[in-house]
Formats: sequence, structure tokens, C-alpha cells
Amino acid sequence: MNLIVCTDKNWAIGKDGRLLCHLKEDMKYFRKNTLGKVVVMGRSTLESMPKGEPLKDRINIVLTRKQDFEKEGTIVVHDMEELMEKLNDYDTGNVMIIGGASVYNEMMDMCDRLLVTKVYKEFEADTYIRNIDENPNFKVVWRSEVMTENDTDFQFFEYRRKMINPEDLIDG
Repeated sequence: MNLIVCTDKNWAIGKDGRLLCHLKEDMKYFRKNTLGKVVVMGRSTLESMPKGEPLKDRINIVLTRKQDFEKEGTIVVHDMEELMEKLNDYDTGNVMIIGGASVYNEMMDMCDRLLVTKVYKEFEADTYIRNIDENPNFKVVWRSEVMTENDTDFQFFEYRRKMINPEDLIDG
């Protein structure tokens, strides 16, 4: 599985149910990396989309505790067990976790690849994800050049799950 997220320098991702900033290059990057894929999100993330509609040209899976929630164009699941069962129907390489914070934080360690847009600014925020740079399971394998848009510097990063050396598992 994969995760895609845009964060500020403090790993904040939102305020009042909205993104912290809108960068055209980040939106293009998100679209390029999610188009034709399975996107997994929480209900609030879906509701924050334009007109609260699912993303076009993607399979939209929505995780919610609301048992009566329905939305045309989505597959609704109600807990992690049901989500994981549903994801068995798809190639995990084509699954993208797209938010919100609780979904990111719960599923991060299940992912092999994390695509992170780091915005080099601090925003007023109320929603954060765990600091990926402090996660010993991941390492940076690629980074773009620093870009600037609307007086905001940002950079794309790709993290990969660190592979375990089988020799480290052998009991001495």
C-alpha cells in the first residue's frame, strides 16, 4: 500500500477540516499518483472534497463508523477489519491512503511507500500526522528539487519501508 500526504514543517495537514494550503503543483502530483488507483479515505476527507463527491477515475473506499452512511460512487467500510478484507480485492501497489489524520496514522505502518509533500512553512493547524522522519521503518529514497509557489517553498519526498536483513533475525 501507499500513502500520499501534504504536510507543513510540523507535520500538520489541516485546520477546520480543510487543507492548509493549495499548491497547483501538489494537486497535479496528487492527481498523477492517484489516477486510476484505489483511494482510501475517512468520511470527513470525502466530505471535504469539492461538493463532497468521490474522486473521478478512481475507486473510492470510505472508512466510517456511521453505519447508515452511503455515498454514490464509493465503497463504504466501517472498521479496519472490513477495510482490509475489501482491499484483498485489489493489488496493494495500486492502493493509496489519502487521509485524514486518523486514517494516515492508523495505516502508515501498513504501507510500503509514502509520498510526502513537505511545505517549508508553519501554518495554524489542528490536525497532524506522526512525524515520518522519526519513524525507524522508513527512509527517504527520492526527493525533488525545492519548488516555490505563492511565496511557499515545498518539496516532494518518497519514503520506502526499510527492508529487514534476515541475518538480524537469527538468534545468536
